[in-house]
Amino acid sequence: MDHHAPTPVDPRVFEAMRPTLEGPLFGNAASRSHVYGHRAREAVEAARAEVAALLGARAGEIVFTSGATESDNLALKGVLHHRREAEGRDHLIVARTEHKAVLDAATRLETFGFRVTRLPVDGEGRMDPEALAEHLDEKTALVSAMLANNEVGALNDLERIGALCRDVGAWLHCDAAQGLGYVPLDVTRTPVDLVSLTAHKLYGPKGVGALWVRRKDGPRVRLVAEMDGGGHEKGMRSGTLNVPGIVGFGAAAAIQKEEGPAEAERLAALRARLWEGLAAIEEVHLNGPPLDAPRHPGNLNVSFGFVEGEGLLLRLAKTVAVSSGSACSSAGVEPSFVLRAMGVDPDLASASIRYGLGRGNTEADVDAALEATREAVGALREGSALWRAHLRGETVRW
Repeated sequence: MDHHAPTPVDPRVFEAMRPTLEGPLFGNAASRSHVYGHRAREAVEAARAEVAALLGARAGEIVFTSGATESDNLALKGVLHHRREAEGRDHLIVARTEHKAVLDAATRLETFGFRVTRLPVDGEGRMDPEALAEHLDEKTALVSAMLANNEVGALNDLERIGALCRDVGAWLHCDAAQGLGYVPLDVTRTPVDLVSLTAHKLYGPKGVGALWVRRKDGPRVRLVAEMDGGGHEKGMRSGTLNVPGIVGFGAAAAIQKEEGPAEAERLAALRARLWEGLAAIEEVHLNGPPLDAPRHPGNLNVSFGFVEGEGLLLRLAKTVAVSSGSACSSAGVEPSFVLRAMGVDPDLASASIRYGLGRGNTEADVDAALEATREAVGALREGSALWRAHLRGETVRW
């Protein structure tokens, strides 16, 4: 139940990739002089169209990368460097709960003299549009707002955020790595200008992603390339194309476009079953939006009072795959920076568990996870003097 980290490769995706690994599509897609290159190029362009279709975009607006981290870096650094040189715009706005790829890229940009504003979020993890409006100005080049938060599942109001950006000529970047296909995003209707994607959150392979860059029906977005080399991907991302990964990405995107909406309903029902069981545990706290509010359908983030989070993870790891937050930053023992930004009590933030439901999960999995969680929480509290004091009605700071 950690599908917000990686997802397993769908067997249908693997079969789509097979010809690129052991068959006729092994060629370099940049090779123009023979049939192997032509076949590889055709496969790449077919996949590009499939990825674009998931967003309602044009195929020519998709730039393939190694994943959403690279896409985020290309979007932020590429736009900021271009707009400062071309227009004198040197201001970036991000929320404090963005993925580390965005936050760390923003920090790096500050070393190049760019101005960065880090916005607070509300208690459910969403960017505050009113706070955004206060900080937007004629120097703002880019705002970055994720589609769905990877820890608490909160969905940003991209319509309102995008409208505010349009008012001052700022461009809007969206990290949509989490939730795409489950959470609707149509770039022909939503005022976003760049979107970061990755395959491994869509039951595709690791090591491949994309950046959608608006070219029509809005601002014509320009970027300064971050990688020099052979000028691949229209000069925006040099390097020999990862044909197997790209073909797998395309297959995964096509499946998600077809099956995602129905799967979102199924996951939401499983999540409701999981929360109903967890809510019966004393001193359990839901992090993020209520389940009947806009939220990633497979996300459930909870904290258990009077339980040490690392110990809980260790007990659950024997039978249930869950995490304490983002898989990109959960190796440490510090409380989640996302929960801290939301104002969650530090002790509760340290005792949080993220359940990420996915395509392979069933009601039986949910019931097994519930039983394992009840047992783990109970065992940890049984040996806790603070828990016993709490049961006696004493005021306890744990």
